Amino acid sequence: MSFNYEEISHNEAKDLLRQWRENNERRGKEVLELWDVVLREDVNKLGNEKHVILEQVIYAALDCHMYCIAMLCLVMLSNEFPGSLRVMKLKAAVLEAEEKFDEALELLDNIIKVDETNSAARKRRIAILKAQGYIVEAIKELVDYLKKFMSDVEAWQELCNLYLQVQDYSRAVFCAEELLLHQPHSHLHHQRLADIRYTMGGIENLELAKLYYCQSVKLNPDNMRSLLGLYLTTTNLLNHYKSSGNSGKRKEVWKLCHWAQSKATKQTQPTSQLSQMMLSLAITE
Repeated sequence: MSFNYEEISHNEAKDLLRQWRENNERRGKEVLELWDVVLREDVNKLGNEKHVILEQVIYAALDCHMYCIAMLCLVMLSNEFPGSLRVMKLKAAVLEAEEKFDEALELLDNIIKVDETNSAARKRRIAILKAQGYIVEAIKELVDYLKKFMSDVEAWQELCNLYLQVQDYSRAVFCAEELLLHQPHSHLHHQRLADIRYTMGGIENLELAKLYYCQSVKLNPDNMRSLLGLYLTTTNLLNHYKSSGNSGKRKEVWKLCHWAQSKATKQTQPTSQLSQMMLSLAITE
């Protein structure tokens, strides 16, 4: 939706910015246009929303690499709230955007010294280390963070991703299991754990992957990735049971393999890439 910013009133601009905040829409370019055309000349008319709008403009300016605008709004907030930890966090965000990572880390460390429970500052510190490519250091920081904030689901998910980056699958499994404890009805968490187990390989991991893929499909029958994962897992298990002579388990896995193949095929066109892939992997007695 496009707007003619020249015709928007001060109150309409405030309402529009409030709407974007409530909907979690960044809209960097549009926010800066509203700021430049409507709001910048008389900031004091913003009333009770002045400070939150200034913060919104700062993030919009960082998104658009307009650091001069971000610094202008930051100075306004600093003059009103000298020593504010929230303003310090915004300053750290500006330094981070300008790739002044050492200065940003120093500022975030100062925030943490004053308030050890400031989770946002700790997260930004981890994000900076990750942006610099210091994955091992980021993992250490995130492990330390989770010792204090154990219920942070997003942090467990990020730690799982970082462990996968360094191919530490056993610790990634631990994180994926923690995610399941927090959100046991999420088919995506079951799928993630199954993917990791399948990647690790070995008969024990494949059997666990099969169970987690089954639970993922049970929670969401339309999860194509879990269906394909289940098909590939049972295919590998069939080859193992065939060589080990375990006919009982082989029969059970054979039925599950055919079910996963037929279920996935029904949800795709006959000529789709997935169907062709599964047909090429078809197993004969």
